[in-house]
Amino acid sequence: MKYAILGDIHANLEALQTVLQDAEKQKCTHYVSIGDVIGYNANPKECLEKVQELNCPVVMGNHDFYGSREDDLVGFHPMAAEVIKWTRAQLDDAQKKWLRELPYSRRVETFTIVHSTLDNPNKWGYVLDRYDAEANFNYQTTSICFYGHTHIPIAFERGDEIRSGLYSKIKIKPGRKYFINVGSVGQPRDGDSRAAYVIFDMLNNIIELRRLEYDLKKTQQCILDAGLPNKIAARLSNGR
Repeated sequence: MKYAILGDIHANLEALQTVLQDAEKQKCTHYVSIGDVIGYNANPKECLEKVQELNCPVVMGNHDFYGSREDDLVGFHPMAAEVIKWTRAQLDDAQKKWLRELPYSRRVETFTIVHSTLDNPNKWGYVLDRYDAEANFNYQTTSICFYGHTHIPIAFERGDEIRSGLYSKIKIKPGRKYFINVGSVGQPRDGDSRAAYVIFDMLNNIIELRRLEYDLKKTQQCILDAGLPNKIAARLSNGR
């Protein structure tokens, strides 16, 4: 059994299509999404439809939360707030209802998925270092938890101590706990512009980070054609 773990798609249709094609080639049998299907990029409706077609477990991200409600956006970065307001106008009532009903975290098979943190999943905190990860391990009831939100693929492993670092492939060790960021399909922020997702091979207990080139220029043109901020299109080239 192979799971494709999709994180932070952020309405990037070209990246999502490329990832789904690769997951099929890699013989993935199941899918999950760790949230933020919408936000930032120009195809929220289409990306949401594709995720719904997968009929897979999905948890709520902060952009999913605010993009499906009319809540005040005080505290949001002005650029992100502008896109959320635009996104709200693109989605129909049924799509917004679907997003509003997503759980903040959930167990899938033998692992857990969450968008931000397990201790306060509805507060949208960031896990960036070992101290942040330690708080999450105290709430983690499975050996593996996949998360997103930072758009940076990093893994935390708790054995006798907590270790952390970037990764390409991880062999799961018995008796350890893992808190793993799967990177971003639609807006990477680790300096690598390629789409990112993770494959979890449950039979062999191997987690692999996949990076893929996609039609970035088309995505950028879609952003500009939609009248969204130029900076959102530009940052995709830098993976920031």
